[in-house]
Amino acid sequence: MEYRQLGASGLNVSVLSFGTATFGGGTEFFKAWGSTQVEEATRLVDLCLEAGINLFDTADVYSQGLSEEILGKAIAGKRDQLLISTKATFTFGTGPNNQGSSRFHLLKQVEGSLKRLNTDYIDIYHMHGFDGVTPVEETLRTLDDLVQSGKIRYLAASNFSGWHLMKSLAISEKYGWNRYVAHQVYYALTNREYEWELMPLGIDQKVGAIVWSPLAAGLLGGKYKRNQPKPTDTRTAQGGSPIPAAAVNEEVLYNVVDVLEEIAAETGKTIAQVAINWVLQRPTVSSIIIGARNEKQLKENFEAVGWQLTTEQLKRLDKASDVPPTYPYWHQRQNLTLNPPPTFY
Repeated sequence: MEYRQLGASGLNVSVLSFGTATFGGGTEFFKAWGSTQVEEATRLVDLCLEAGINLFDTADVYSQGLSEEILGKAIAGKRDQLLISTKATFTFGTGPNNQGSSRFHLLKQVEGSLKRLNTDYIDIYHMHGFDGVTPVEETLRTLDDLVQSGKIRYLAASNFSGWHLMKSLAISEKYGWNRYVAHQVYYALTNREYEWELMPLGIDQKVGAIVWSPLAAGLLGGKYKRNQPKPTDTRTAQGGSPIPAAAVNEEVLYNVVDVLEEIAAETGKTIAQVAINWVLQRPTVSSIIIGARNEKQLKENFEAVGWQLTTEQLKRLDKASDVPPTYPYWHQRQNLTLNPPPTFY
């Protein structure tokens, strides 16, 4: 297993991390992801550790806390062998203060996550989304206090826009508070918007990317192919996709899958393994979250690492997945000497 430094921190994370949103199946939405219980979860965690994966990702809202509870039981006796990433901000429970990144909500959610995970500390704590109502200073001061108390070790954002992240980093620097060292983002061959602003920001500010859904909620898993009926047994088909259907251009999807099939044949890998490997070779990417409903899927994902696509193969995938950017990015591309893109090759 390869390990990479997480942004501007001294923490090394495995390039593959294990996502536990499939644990529990406690709501209709998450049942489409999976309903893994403690015994199987323990087996999957052990397989990950044997493969060298050291980062396990969850969130308070995954099955309303059940994912954290199951993960906590699955890692019993192994806490010192791994890193835990969890999140807060989205709606949890009832009452007028049941969401957001306020001091009140975050302190409550941290204590709840610690209890459910059966641990004294959280290695990486994400703001699951940006709270545009709570003052950013309140959020960041609370997070800094939690780091100082030892309950959290590293801070991260998730699903922020460029100005959300840059404002947060600037405020942390202004007051000398702990800053976000990572940004959990959606990035896949079907959707490369991350490259337009967030990737350059990550390069400039040394914020590592932890990528969620590198297979576009299963669209790049090998079951969706041109001129074939769409499968009915996938998470997307069952209503469990976190990616709106309108966000994925169907023609781009099939153009990408066509090239993925070609490269899979050339490399002896699966379509999914090629798609994950492409993400691994992009700038700023520290780790990719993989999920699995069962042992077979998990072991297949392990095969996405330990090799590299060639530059020629990367360029073919880039060409198939390229789409015109929105403003102001198309305007900035008119003068690449002033606004050079990230270096991909």
